[in-house]
Amino acid sequence: MNFDTAEFRRSDGPEFHGADAAWREGTTGSGAIIAVVDTGIDSDSPEFAGRIHPLSQDLVGNRGVDPEDDHGTNVALVAAAGRDDTGVLGIAFDAQILALRADSLGSCGTDTPQDPTLGCRFSDSAIADGVDVAIAAGATVINLSLGGSNASAQLRSAIARAANAGIVVVVAAGNGGDGSEPGIDPDQPDPFAASILQAGSGNVIIVGSVDDDTGFSDFSNRAGNAAGSFISALGDRICCVYDNGELFVETVDGQRFVTVFSGTSFAAPQVAGAAALLAQAFPNLTGQEIVEILLGSARDAGLSGTDTVFGTGILDIAAAFQPQGTTRVAGTSLALALTDDFALASAAMGDALSGASLSTIVTDRYDRAYEVELGQRGRNAVQLQRLRGAVEHGGYSRAAGNAALAVSVTVGESGRAAGLGWAEQLQLTPQDALGARVLAARVAARIAPDVQVGFAIGQSASGLTGQLQGADRPAFLIAGEAGRDTGFAGSSEFSFATRRELGPWGVTVSAERGSVWLGENRGSGDTLFGLQEQRPTSTFSIAADRRWQGVDASFAVSWLAEESTLLGAYFNPAVGIAGADTLFLVARMARQIGTYWRAGAAFRGGFTRPRGGALLGAGSQIETQSWSFDLTRRGAFLDGDSIGLRLSQPLRVSGGALHFDLPVAYDYASESAILGRQSLSLTPSGREIMGEMNWTAQLPFGLVSTSVFYRSEPGHFSSAPDDVGALITLRSSF
Repeated sequence: MNFDTAEFRRSDGPEFHGADAAWREGTTGSGAIIAVVDTGIDSDSPEFAGRIHPLSQDLVGNRGVDPEDDHGTNVALVAAAGRDDTGVLGIAFDAQILALRADSLGSCGTDTPQDPTLGCRFSDSAIADGVDVAIAAGATVINLSLGGSNASAQLRSAIARAANAGIVVVVAAGNGGDGSEPGIDPDQPDPFAASILQAGSGNVIIVGSVDDDTGFSDFSNRAGNAAGSFISALGDRICCVYDNGELFVETVDGQRFVTVFSGTSFAAPQVAGAAALLAQAFPNLTGQEIVEILLGSARDAGLSGTDTVFGTGILDIAAAFQPQGTTRVAGTSLALALTDDFALASAAMGDALSGASLSTIVTDRYDRAYEVELGQRGRNAVQLQRLRGAVEHGGYSRAAGNAALAVSVTVGESGRAAGLGWAEQLQLTPQDALGARVLAARVAARIAPDVQVGFAIGQSASGLTGQLQGADRPAFLIAGEAGRDTGFAGSSEFSFATRRELGPWGVTVSAERGSVWLGENRGSGDTLFGLQEQRPTSTFSIAADRRWQGVDASFAVSWLAEESTLLGAYFNPAVGIAGADTLFLVARMARQIGTYWRAGAAFRGGFTRPRGGALLGAGSQIETQSWSFDLTRRGAFLDGDSIGLRLSQPLRVSGGALHFDLPVAYDYASESAILGRQSLSLTPSGREIMGEMNWTAQLPFGLVSTSVFYRSEPGHFSSAPDDVGALITLRSSF
């Protein structure tokens, strides 16, 4: 809905105080009742058509509500002038006005549009009667743009009753800030406002005036000792005075002017309108909570924080509508900050979170409900840097052994081994630093004719298993083998494997403790040296292998247990995912064709079940697949060289979905959430296919490996450009 109209631009308060932010959410004051205890209201003004409450009345006599002056009408216009494309627009333009005329008989006289100054007199008994009528009518807020001496006991009792009924009371600070009112301290609210505050038990707001440059108005009484219950609002040169229901325009020296008015009387209804908006949007709020929200969300002005001039600051309706305090998933104790990530996808999910549709309801400290689009706060996977990983090495390796024992160690080349400044950061001695630079180690031993065991630090159980099996697997630099693809970036801390030969078959049992790396998407403030955040994983596998008639085959079943991730992806704990279990089935087969050729294939399929609480719906499951095919030839050009071609698809989510039973609506009457089933697919629209041709040879000066590769839709991103490249590596020892 477009609010940027001529009517809106003529209206000084709504834009200045951010009321249009509430309007765009559908909050316009509908259903709220603003009681204006004043000089009455122009009942036939089109600005209030159909919205003058039937209990509006003259509290003093039988004069009716139509006033002798314009003060009450102008106050009502600021609070609730209608949206009718003419004149001005009030803060709560759909609210009802309960006009309670309380001016003493004959006190107002007849003023003119050019001089709307309030010169009327009011008795405390009439004001008290007006407060009681407002209570009976179920008013949302009472506006008292009045001032003077201390309120009588009768009026203070009426204010106390209004507070007990949950009604917000808004009172003007007074116009003696320039010292023009004898006996009134300009640095304090006038006595009338101060006494109303004392009687209101936290339901009262005193309002001072600022101009449209946020300067405090010279005429306005200041916050003084009431600073904590004082707010400032636009009350300086407010447009516009009406005459017979239309904007009053006068001609001076041939030029046309509209007449404006000033005073804390017109700052107060800005706040009264804001209270009406809050009451409509959040019907669970008490009057005292509305007061707290308006005061607590005020825009700071003057000295930092609450001060004795502006009080808590300047009325900011947009800020008042924002959540305050910790936000939680509605109906639960699960915290969900509005700035938190909802999900960080892993490599197997590619671009699956692009345009994801998932929403929920959160509540703030006041149990106000807000809809949150979770899907817009998910981030796709960071694409793995395959080329960088192929050529970047953080150290050098050494291996030695025989048929009974094999040992390999990878050592960093500097004090910043693998990019981690262990020696410098921890201030180790040179001897300790040398030990700290050991990045990985592996030991495999045959402890019986048919039994082998292996241990590894910093290396995966898959590689350890391959060594025990004596597997002959071609080495490609870019295109990985499907059987070893976990679908996420991670590292291994410790692994163990043991293999026993059972006739023609070998059976290997292995276990691994490692970590998921959440990558560049998320860093941990608690992690030393700027590392990305890690989450622990455990893997347990059993594999069977056999060789016969030139065929090598192996089959494995593994269980991946993640403590707080799902296939390497992070989900905000508030949605109920507390880890996942994945069953992987892996099959590999290779066949020797003649003397020189070898053909191989591998497949990996997974079934992932998330772990979680009540918000995670039944039937949640993710399915994944990866595959690879390769063909290699030995002795193609030189003795001992190898040339090969591999086609592969990295692990990719292929089906299934996560189901969530999340709050989708909120019942303010019972302050309870209404749940709805929503599903989130993690299947990417892209599908990466990799092809690599590799040639490797041992030359006199070292081991040379060259590759040409092509990646279509890299990272499983359908919009990603193809990745084509070549690389050559040389490894030599001296």
